[in-house]
Amino acid sequence: MELKEFIESYREAFGEKAQLPLLFGYSGEPVAPTAKIGGCFFKGLQAAREGSPVSLSAEVIGCGGGKLYTGFSDMPERVPNFVSLVEKYKKTPEMVADYVKGLNMSRSAKPYLNFVRADQADSLDGFEGVMFYATPDMLSGLCGWAFFDSNEPDAVVAQFGSGCSTVVSMTVVENARGGHRCFLGLFDPSVRPWVGKDELSLTIPMSRFTVMLDTMHDCFLFGSHAWERIKERL
Repeated sequence: MELKEFIESYREAFGEKAQLPLLFGYSGEPVAPTAKIGGCFFKGLQAAREGSPVSLSAEVIGCGGGKLYTGFSDMPERVPNFVSLVEKYKKTPEMVADYVKGLNMSRSAKPYLNFVRADQADSLDGFEGVMFYATPDMLSGLCGWAFFDSNEPDAVVAQFGSGCSTVVSMTVVENARGGHRCFLGLFDPSVRPWVGKDELSLTIPMSRFTVMLDTMHDCFLFGSHAWERIKERL
């Protein structure tokens, strides 16, 4: 299924009002000029959601954690203490360090990370993953689709972490290994002010998304009574 066909199918399954997902991936040149973003870079992704691509880089991202989790820098020395003692997201700084180590991230070889709404891209080529901003009803459909051809217990996983780690880091690592896991995210209180109060994210690595495209019309999203009832209120 090509990108254009996916968009048509997605709107058919979730309704014309459903917000299109963002595609994200690295490049050697920016796809759009982007001003520096102070604090959490998710505030800058609103432009991408509205149809204007966003190109992040080490210079654009103002948050040290954001630079780390997008692969643009090593972990700043202050991060473990800050996340544990100031933000109080982990009991000890050592737990923070172990969490970051466990992500198995690599430094990006390219200087820009672009977020592009699906209808503003020409194809899926060159992207690491697909990010859906989703309400509970939409997550029902998206997660059900992810589980349709898989009985793996980790077909969809939820881990607590910064918005940028659950959306970008985990997806990029999963895509690099050709993995199947999809990631729920945006549980982090620091990112919550920059997303809707009824929204979480589901991020699908491209290695998995290209497989799921072939199952979309076979699953309950098309032709099931149960989903039609949910679709009416989306």
